[in-house]
Amino acid sequence: MVVERDIDDLPKNAANYTALTPLWLLERAAVVHPNRKSVIHGSLQYTWLQTYQRCRRLASALSKYSIGAGSTVAIIAPNIPAKYEAHFGVPMSGAVVNCVNIRLNAPTIAFLLEHSSAAVVMVDQEFFPLAEEALKIWSDKSKNDFKPPLLIVIADESCDPKALEYALRKGVIEYEQFLETGDPEFAWKPPQDEWQSIALGYTSGTTASPKGVVLHHRGAYIMALTGALVWGMNEGAVYLWTLPMFHCNGWCFTWTLAALCGTNICLRQVETKAIYQAIANDGVTHLCAAPVVLNSIVNAPKSETILPLPRVVHVMTAGAAPPPSVLFAMSQQGFRVTHTYGLSETYGPSTVCAWKPEWDELPPETQARLNARQGVQYIGLEGLDVVSTTDMKPVPADGTTIGEIVMRGNTVMKGYLKNPKANEETFANGWFHSGDLGVKHPDGYIQLKDRSKDIIISGGENISSVEVENAVYLHPAVLEASVVARPDDRWGESPCAFVTLKPGVDRSDERRLAEDIMKFCRSKLPAYWIPKSVVFGPLPKTATGKIQKHLLRARTKEMGPLKKSKL
Repeated sequence: MVVERDIDDLPKNAANYTALTPLWLLERAAVVHPNRKSVIHGSLQYTWLQTYQRCRRLASALSKYSIGAGSTVAIIAPNIPAKYEAHFGVPMSGAVVNCVNIRLNAPTIAFLLEHSSAAVVMVDQEFFPLAEEALKIWSDKSKNDFKPPLLIVIADESCDPKALEYALRKGVIEYEQFLETGDPEFAWKPPQDEWQSIALGYTSGTTASPKGVVLHHRGAYIMALTGALVWGMNEGAVYLWTLPMFHCNGWCFTWTLAALCGTNICLRQVETKAIYQAIANDGVTHLCAAPVVLNSIVNAPKSETILPLPRVVHVMTAGAAPPPSVLFAMSQQGFRVTHTYGLSETYGPSTVCAWKPEWDELPPETQARLNARQGVQYIGLEGLDVVSTTDMKPVPADGTTIGEIVMRGNTVMKGYLKNPKANEETFANGWFHSGDLGVKHPDGYIQLKDRSKDIIISGGENISSVEVENAVYLHPAVLEASVVARPDDRWGESPCAFVTLKPGVDRSDERRLAEDIMKFCRSKLPAYWIPKSVVFGPLPKTATGKIQKHLLRARTKEMGPLKKSKL
């Protein structure tokens, strides 16, 4: 590697160069706004000074158990203060924080704990039986090699005390007691190298075992600041935790809120009534949510809503592409939706549908359609493109040529833990391969068309399941929709729509309803894109609200091929 000449020979030194880490953001918040509310959870409230001291206590207490660099600390909990504190306290000890999806089953959690060699498991009292079952599975599998992790139970006064009492009888240490063993003035050290790991998260593992996504301090720092910049978040923002912190570390907003000296409103369970109450009573200015949560917000019964909103509430959404109909309904209620897109491997959202002032003059339906696109790269992402899956050349910006969405830059993961084969594939040709298919529009904005495994190939023609879903969502009886390929004797595959109906819809004649949805789609879609079959019922979802299409595909296989297409 050739070293480029500079105008000088000045070296880096301790005064002008340090590893980037979001941990300094917490220290600053404690200095700038020591008495401002940092975290609110029901009747529990902390200031930024208290949060900083609690995180230092956590780091200190972990260090006394020789937990530090090279250790993983798993936390199994909903959005509670201890979960927030883990994002600072654990890496302050030098260890890596692993926020476990609380909706996984015990065998999957056992796999994650073993794969990550978890040295500590912090678990909310409600989920203690789940953690105990997972640890038993891990122990039984490892037999004599099993080294039990340090187990800490987190009490929550809003929960049934029986689980806590059971854990304490087992001799498990309670979180607050554990903090008491730590020093609030603990002299934590930042990482020597910003490439050091700060967090570990696991992919949903819909097609294979979950993969461990390793993130570094540098990326976490850049993403913490970038999230605020692209969203226009101000100092002192009041953020409602509707997004699980276990999902990409809360899209890195765990660290952003410290940078802004804002206030975290913890929401143990995501319910529309609680969301509207927090907006009305706690001064909420921002929240993040998957499209499925937005759908719940706009379709909430009047008894659960508090409208009109007391102020504009900024909403960031990512995950599956939100239907334009949902975006339109949100804007009508006074929410300002910023649409983003990303993956666990890119620290959460890494593209944003950046709003252009000239769009303000367009009809609301057109605005919603433009805002449904995935957009342009985040400020902290250096490279974004849509490339041909055959030769990696960029596709033309014509809005129709489909290619794979690829990324590169400082906010791409270090790699998958203990998985060199997957790393080789995902980083091929110097890009991170998302596995998502999309197009590039003439204005440079990208739009997701499908996961590569979700595209429907009917009679040799590609059909975007996302666009078919958008059409089905517009039907007045439809609450949720997901479209997958169903075997078709004539066409090979044809679209099959799985639909959840809105409350109050007459379900007595599902055949007539199905025909009405198909007829409705005829005015919106090319003939061969129209769903040839419609199935009613609840949709299977992941913990982050994503519809599990692999389960729906399995159901279409069980249903068998469509014998005779209507077209």
